[in-house]
Amino acid sequence: MLVYIHGFGSSAKGVKAMIVREAFAPKVIAPSLSPIPDLAIDTLEQIVEGLRECGEKAVFMGSSLGGYYATYLAHKYESKAVLINPSVKPYETLAKYVGLNHSFYDFSNYEFTQKHIDYLKNIDVEDKALHKENFLLLLQTGDDVLDYHEAVEKFAGVQIDLEEGGSHGYDGFERKLEKIAAFLEIELH
Repeated sequence: MLVYIHGFGSSAKGVKAMIVREAFAPKVIAPSLSPIPDLAIDTLEQIVEGLRECGEKAVFMGSSLGGYYATYLAHKYESKAVLINPSVKPYETLAKYVGLNHSFYDFSNYEFTQKHIDYLKNIDVEDKALHKENFLLLLQTGDDVLDYHEAVEKFAGVQIDLEEGGSHGYDGFERKLEKIAAFLEIELH
């Protein structure tokens, strides 16, 4: 089962989530996650554990912060993950959001705290601990939110698909569905 993990402030109603849901149905779960990291990870771990109880193995796909979460989960559950313009150090890049925030999806308010930043740092997977064969990295150099060089450095030795231009949202994502399906060994709908 493919578990798709959206980025910070996004939801299961995001463009990539909808594309993934349509492309890999019925073998995909794409939940809307809390912006609070420990709650998001708890939700994802409950999904994975529920799948395991049913004899299903989870594979992961994550975008931005979702890529960071997917890295953690793929490492923990010894599974595969596709990372799309992943956040490599969200404990640094999200520090500017400490304080009161508004959800990009439903405009509700939530507080992001230093405790949440510390949690993100605590679930970081060290480069040398990564099972390189379990990761496919999809990067675009035009990412205006994250420096793609950091992902190239952290994931040196994994399969990397690097495209010139693009954006943080990963322009032309649909073009990569067959490659993703082959890597994760799942069928397209």
